[in-house]
Amino acid sequence: MRKMGDHWAAIGTSLGSIMVLYKMIEHFFPYGFLHTHVEKYTQRILRCTNLYVQISIDEYTGELIDQKNQSYTFTEAYLNATALKHAMQLTACTAKNSEKLVLNMVDYEMTITDEFHGAKFYWMLTSTNEFGKPRKVDNDRSLTVTFHKRNRKLVMDMYLDHVMEKGRELLERNQQRKLYTNNSRDDWYKQEMWSHVIHNHPATFDNLAMDMAKKEDIIKDLTAFSKAKDYYAKIGKAWKRGYLLFGPPGTGKSTMIAAISKFLNYDIYDLELKSVRGGNSELRKLLLDTSDRSIIVIEDIDCSIELTNKRKKKKIRSRDQEMWADHRHGEMVVTLSVLLNFIDGLWSSTGGERLIIFTTNHVEKLDPALIRRGRMDKLIELGYCSFDGFKILAKNYLNIDDHSLFETIRCLISETQITPADVAENLMPKSVNGDDYSEVCLGNLICALEKLKEDT
Repeated sequence: MRKMGDHWAAIGTSLGSIMVLYKMIEHFFPYGFLHTHVEKYTQRILRCTNLYVQISIDEYTGELIDQKNQSYTFTEAYLNATALKHAMQLTACTAKNSEKLVLNMVDYEMTITDEFHGAKFYWMLTSTNEFGKPRKVDNDRSLTVTFHKRNRKLVMDMYLDHVMEKGRELLERNQQRKLYTNNSRDDWYKQEMWSHVIHNHPATFDNLAMDMAKKEDIIKDLTAFSKAKDYYAKIGKAWKRGYLLFGPPGTGKSTMIAAISKFLNYDIYDLELKSVRGGNSELRKLLLDTSDRSIIVIEDIDCSIELTNKRKKKKIRSRDQEMWADHRHGEMVVTLSVLLNFIDGLWSSTGGERLIIFTTNHVEKLDPALIRRGRMDKLIELGYCSFDGFKILAKNYLNIDDHSLFETIRCLISETQITPADVAENLMPKSVNGDDYSEVCLGNLICALEKLKEDT
């Protein structure tokens, strides 16, 4: 026991001597010089002895504006598939309107091991919120991969690209389409700027009631856009396309958006401008937080805040009145310029493969700057129901391709203006028990068309 005490006493004496010697040496060098060099060489020694390298992929990026990191989304999809084979702890949930279980990683799962070209990689899901650092969102996460330093070139040249490619493929194959809406600033309990539900709208181009030639033209345009990544890069233009859908109420503008989403398998971001209380800054953050392969929709844009004034300057008598105009009840105004800048200005290059769709019932009210060519690339008028549209609705609702009353309906439709919504309402059977209501429904439609003709 005495020998042990002598041993610790000797260690204490040695440490004390080292500290005294360090202070004596430090006295002869400029302030901080010794500390800097000791730290530098210590780091060099640690780098030589440490055999493993780590790379982290944060869920959000950007210093000034928090933006969803697509690399994180692809990596998460890749690891969720890998986790089914290796992870010891998973979470399971059932998507809405689906019987299939979806398995996901658990935060702080010990490790998920992956192999690629004979090398092993260890992934972990962690939180990136550190004490003293500002938080981007309430649950800011990071995926970290650890690997041997001899595999550094393999990781940089091949492995990370492999993870991104496989993750993207898995998302495109398995992902359900989502319908997003922006959260109001009043929803203080929300963690993110967008909330979403599973988007299972049944509309397709096959059951869309419109002129066949116009429908085929839209399908051809969408197909060309989805395959035009290299072309847009070649001409120096952001990979975006703007659609303006206009026409009377009930002509199928919202149904058209749902059909486009299903055709391209894109998510929909339904942007409600009246909920943007933080002005241009909040609008810019919302737009930047949308993902690639998505549709950004602003419906009834002619009714949106400050977008139908054709940029006329308001006469304001005093500074107090100016502040009142810009901050109504603490709410900041959204201006047209920010929206235009995102469509085809400097901010348009922040994402790719996006459709921007505006709808309106009164195209004549819109600012010409909003709908000029280059911003709204394709203007689609959804008008009153034609005979071709009626035949599609008759097939959808009554499962008939022809009837003796079709010719009467053809003449009446050409002489009246009726929306597809009104035609569909008249064709809706009052019972679905298998009885043939086609003649009754067609008769109802003829009566409605004759009444419209008389009123006209």
